[in-house]
Amino acid sequence: MPPANPDDILALTDARLTLAGNAGAVEILKGITLTIRRGETVGLVGPSGSGKSSLLMLMGGLERATKGQVLALGQDLTAMDEDALARFRRGNMGVVFQSFHLIPTMTALENVALPLELAGTAEAFPRARAELAAVGLEARMHHYPSQMSGGEQQRVALARAAVPRPAILLADEPTGNLDGVNGQAIMDLLFGLRDRHGATLVLVTHAPELAARCDRVIRLADGLLAPDALAKAAE
Repeated sequence: MPPANPDDILALTDARLTLAGNAGAVEILKGITLTIRRGETVGLVGPSGSGKSSLLMLMGGLERATKGQVLALGQDLTAMDEDALARFRRGNMGVVFQSFHLIPTMTALENVALPLELAGTAEAFPRARAELAAVGLEARMHHYPSQMSGGEQQRVALARAAVPRPAILLADEPTGNLDGVNGQAIMDLLFGLRDRHGATLVLVTHAPELAARCDRVIRLADGLLAPDALAKAAE
């Protein structure tokens, strides 16, 4: 069922997530109802363990809600099987993690081209070259991850997320493993990619300066939207 408002690119209704733990089931998200508009940039903030990354994973279909509904672009992610979710993500979403998740046996160019190759896109490598150029890695396209710095690897990860020209861009602590200088550069590139592709951006961050650049900041606490969910600073 499509969202009531076509501009609601993500819509969660009483979304809950329970995972198995050593001591039994653990309720990670306890009923999240939230909409994110097309073109909006949203920061998810809150203390460690509050459920920020889990909420992002629900939005990306990387975790399946135990109860409730998660709509993305009008499609019910909770009703899709794993193959359908993978196809939907490949065509509509880009995801950037704190850890770069690059394939070590592939060059930067091959890593970035891979999503397009999997989708059967004929111009996979020209588009991958253009995205790497956009993040300043023209001279590093044929280097392997082990030959690159952490900042360079995260640039490759950004290019890989952006190359399908996704409608939704999700980022989980994209500057968490980087020093201040590299972190600032990645922030600038992330927002630049959003602007260039017109994507809706949702990011998890502990960095106040990154949260401050978002249109809206949503605070989580103990698996719920906090009373000050529209707070303007991260912890």
